Amino acid sequence: MRKVPVLNLFLFVITCFFVLLAGALMEGANPFREFGSILAGLPFAFALMLILLGHELSHYVASMRHNVEATLPYFIPVPPIPGMITIGTFGAFIKMRSPIVTRSALVDIGASGPIVGFLFAVAASAYGLFHSSVQVADSGRPMLMLGDSLLFSALAHVIVGPVPEGMDIFLHPVAFAGWLGFFITSLNLIPVGQLDGGHILYAFAGDRHLMASKVLVAVLAVMGLLYWHGWIIWAVLLLILRLNHPPVIYWEKPLPRHRKIIGLIALVIFVLTFTPTPFAITGMPVPPLP
Repeated sequence: MRKVPVLNLFLFVITCFFVLLAGALMEGANPFREFGSILAGLPFAFALMLILLGHELSHYVASMRHNVEATLPYFIPVPPIPGMITIGTFGAFIKMRSPIVTRSALVDIGASGPIVGFLFAVAASAYGLFHSSVQVADSGRPMLMLGDSLLFSALAHVIVGPVPEGMDIFLHPVAFAGWLGFFITSLNLIPVGQLDGGHILYAFAGDRHLMASKVLVAVLAVMGLLYWHGWIIWAVLLLILRLNHPPVIYWEKPLPRHRKIIGLIALVIFVLTFTPTPFAITGMPVPPLP
């Protein structure tokens, strides 16, 4: 009889609650005074959790298909703080408990999550941008601004249209969830260590993976000095988590053409969703703080 994943379910429920609370606070509601107003965060919470759940369950299903023992997702809840932009979670992860046999399996497991999460993020971004509004930018009020990835910028141009000077797009909560989905996807696809992108890189590069990871961590550190300081934190975390990758058992088995295409698709998604300055003074603003 299979054991009930109590911890996984508990973390999932708590994360759903915190993301719902964060979404309500972003909408100007105050569930601490009127608890029923927490439902104002439902659009944001539903969209973001769907993106995260789709990402992680795709990893899980791909692992099962290749007979790799893996856990269900562990979500990371973060209690939102009133008056601050918080989203209620640091994401989720699964743990693989058995070795990966072939490079094909590594590509499938590494790419499945980002591709599925990306598709959900595209849908959320398109829907949310359609319901977003163009308003006069309040230059006298501090606001968190979001940098534009190539794809999000293109979607905004097609759906919202050109934005007049002195105005900005104020994102619908579902559009913000879609933007976060792009950001999370790009973070996971950075070809370093044991990130999703690192799995794909190892399947293609083998022993050269470690040197490439070291170079890319250095690039992230430089980007942290030039663009967004968060890249320095990300580089340090990657060093702590270790850059080396466990070997696959049957390395000599070649990658078939369709797995190479999947790797190329993942690279294209990374380019389309990555932004050097995800949080800056230019870009698209989050809805005003309550």
